[in-house]
Amino acid sequence: MTIFSSIHKPTLLLDEIKARKNLALMSEKILSQGIQFRPHLKTHQSAEIGKWFREIGIKKITVSSIEMAIYFADNGWDDIFIAFPVNILQIEEIIELSKRIHLSLLFEDIKTVSFIDKHISCQISGWIKIDTGANRCGLKSNQFDKISELAKELEKSINISLRGLITHAGHSYRFKSVEEIRSVYDQSVEMLLGVQNQLKQLGYSNIEISVGDTPSSRMVNDFGNVDELRPGNFLFYDVQQFQAGVCLLEEIAVTLVCPVVAVHPEQNEVVIYGGAIHLSKDSHAWGEVQNAYGLVALPAKNGWGWDDKKIVGYLRSLSQEHGVVVMSDGIPEGIKPGSLLCVFPAHSCLTVQAMGKYVNLDGETIHTMLS
Repeated sequence: MTIFSSIHKPTLLLDEIKARKNLALMSEKILSQGIQFRPHLKTHQSAEIGKWFREIGIKKITVSSIEMAIYFADNGWDDIFIAFPVNILQIEEIIELSKRIHLSLLFEDIKTVSFIDKHISCQISGWIKIDTGANRCGLKSNQFDKISELAKELEKSINISLRGLITHAGHSYRFKSVEEIRSVYDQSVEMLLGVQNQLKQLGYSNIEISVGDTPSSRMVNDFGNVDELRPGNFLFYDVQQFQAGVCLLEEIAVTLVCPVVAVHPEQNEVVIYGGAIHLSKDSHAWGEVQNAYGLVALPAKNGWGWDDKKIVGYLRSLSQEHGVVVMSDGIPEGIKPGSLLCVFPAHSCLTVQAMGKYVNLDGETIHTMLS
């Protein structure tokens, strides 16, 4: 018997050996350059998986929400960076967190700084968010007047210590070559170093630099003069990362196992019980297809097919519970209603968010903050 004999509905299957190997490789790479490794735990959102990080000596983490910070604080983490713009409507939760842990918050607005400073009574760290090209949030590196005003507000605050500059070069996910990804990283760091130098000229010393996206963390060899890296997706990887050349298909550590509910050989398609509520609607390119929603492999004794030669199809569409798989070379022998297929997700972080828990290859359930 294999793990698949116990699966009857969409199930997020985790290969712990692969995930731990991904973690070890990333940690060794970052720490070998004398850089602080503060991994982003929004990818796995699990206290149990968080223990793997502790086992290799990691003590500082990144999260993406106050709820996530509370969850990991409840599970023993005491140095947490919420790398998302402060939501002042959650001030009561922020106050309680600041009393329990060393809390770091991200700022890009002066009024937010003054509001937080007036309400908390414990020391926290403040970071200035710089937009280096992702065009999502943060101050542009050429908006130095605003950056210096924000630094001044942080410096004069009673309970917030100005720690440094932070960016997330999320635009690195758009590129599909090592050279492009490395160029994005170099440009982002250059912008931050420029802002850091300008702040030093105004008398701000010890301004740290925190960066961290998985493509750059994997593909850049020399991280240069930065203090901290915060990648997260590297633990599991996904098809978006595979398509960008960031990882090998066999390094993807999670797959969504889905039952087949209908077979249409005349259309070379299979319908699975596995839709947008399980995978999200993040997509990836596959050959001439611009928007596929996952790659499909067959179950195997050791988990699932590991290399691109064993990809049997792709998800062409998703609705709420339905997924429609196009088979590349005809319907594989033996595939019928009641069979199982393994879907490598386009974006593993969102699939984890949708599923809320894992089953490992030994059949054990691993819970997240969502389950």
